[in-house]
Amino acid sequence: MEANGLMALMTEKLRAIMAIDPARAEIDFEGRDYSWGDLARVVQGIEAALDGMNLPAEARVGVMLRNRPGHIAAILAVLSTDRCLVSLNPILPDKKLFADIATLGLPAIIADEGDVERAGIAEAFTRAGSAVIAIGARLEAVRLLPGHDTPQCEVRTSPGVAIEMLTSGTTGSPKRVPLTRASFDASFAGFTRYERGRDFADQPQLRSGVTMVNNPLTHIGGIYGCIGALAAGRKISLLEKFTVEAWVEAIRRNRPKVAGAVPSAVRMLLEANVDPADLSSLSALISGTAPLAPELVDAFYEKYGIPILANYGATEFAGAIAGWSLDDFKANWQAKHGAVGRIHSNIAARVVDAESGAELPNGAEGLLEIKGDQLGPAHALEGGSWLRTTDRAVLDANGFLFIKGRADNAIIRGGFKVHPDDVVKALHQHPAVREAAVVGVPDARLGAVPAAAIILREGAEAPDPEALKAFLKDRLIAYQVPVHFRFVTDFPRTPSMKPSAPGLQALFAEG
Repeated sequence: MEANGLMALMTEKLRAIMAIDPARAEIDFEGRDYSWGDLARVVQGIEAALDGMNLPAEARVGVMLRNRPGHIAAILAVLSTDRCLVSLNPILPDKKLFADIATLGLPAIIADEGDVERAGIAEAFTRAGSAVIAIGARLEAVRLLPGHDTPQCEVRTSPGVAIEMLTSGTTGSPKRVPLTRASFDASFAGFTRYERGRDFADQPQLRSGVTMVNNPLTHIGGIYGCIGALAAGRKISLLEKFTVEAWVEAIRRNRPKVAGAVPSAVRMLLEANVDPADLSSLSALISGTAPLAPELVDAFYEKYGIPILANYGATEFAGAIAGWSLDDFKANWQAKHGAVGRIHSNIAARVVDAESGAELPNGAEGLLEIKGDQLGPAHALEGGSWLRTTDRAVLDANGFLFIKGRADNAIIRGGFKVHPDDVVKALHQHPAVREAAVVGVPDARLGAVPAAAIILREGAEAPDPEALKAFLKDRLIAYQVPVHFRFVTDFPRTPSMKPSAPGLQALFAEG
């Protein structure tokens, strides 16, 4: 099946790699291996069901994504047939998930056997007119849901789009971003250059090594890592949910050279005092999705001798546009301390004044603007316009990027602008603080004031709020110091483990 007479490189790779060696293990999940043949059997079952509904290329197909082998088969089945995957998040509360299903009007939805049994979900499928393909978590047989075996709605297509991807919803309600096959091809081509001796245009082949996938597949970091591993022909170690114990056991079992961990997970690993021998296979960690404090990188490197390679990207960018390579880290980390890495070679970047839009010199802070083929035709490297981000940034003469925080979540306190990221950095310097998050909350006199939620280090006592304010006044301007503090065991979080601003604001409203 071809879309518009063209076949994207990613699609071609996925089809070819599935057929190379059906007996080879491809997914490690909960201590059990699943082969390419196991995956292909379920992929073929899903494809047959979609073909039986006469769904053409580029038809929109919903997938309720969980970090399970059957859901990787669903990703392969949709993408390798040039259909458009519309991501659905099954961990949403029933009311929100059912409303999402009912309003999307998808002709087909692929969902886990456990999810299709949720009370009330059948009514949502009926309102949407969606046929439903039920899959097992561990590559069991595929079946059509009785009463929902034929689409009852108009079949709409998304030309050229690989995935309609949900954003993480860190600062508000998640939205869907259309990511084209061309954008993914360009993104993977840029990212693959970080791997010695490999090019994205290489002939399809199976490779040694293991890719850890523990970020949620509903988030760009999770699905990007999954598709990248599949296209590279590399085995996947799949975790349904990050815990220190499960992550360390997967490292011990699979001995990967590189693994991923978001900043909050890195903090948990440090606090758990993991035995260095358990991590001896690792040459590096990769971390994205949230700001990574350089002090955290230093602490992990000092304890384990393992570099943490940050990267910077977004759902809207179809992945990363900057990052650290291992060679760059060894040569430049001390000189470029705190950078999110170097701008990818297929991306153009500049920093501009927020008010005038004038380009600023290297080393000056302003708003980041980027261009690149992975951003779509409107922002292509040649002839495209600059895409302005909402990130405050500094770019140096060597292409290293320093992200200073978001410009669009500033708290306006009596006319003064407070950037939460600046306050978080100061809080992380306190010896009792494991992790902090800062949001603005309403104030009758000043309009809004900063409020800090704090997770304490294990065994630490909560500092007196006045003493904590005094600590912060030595590091911040007075108006940046939070007015309210809450000590919590954990934050409300997005699926990618980032603190959720709406959830935190609700937490302070309750208090």
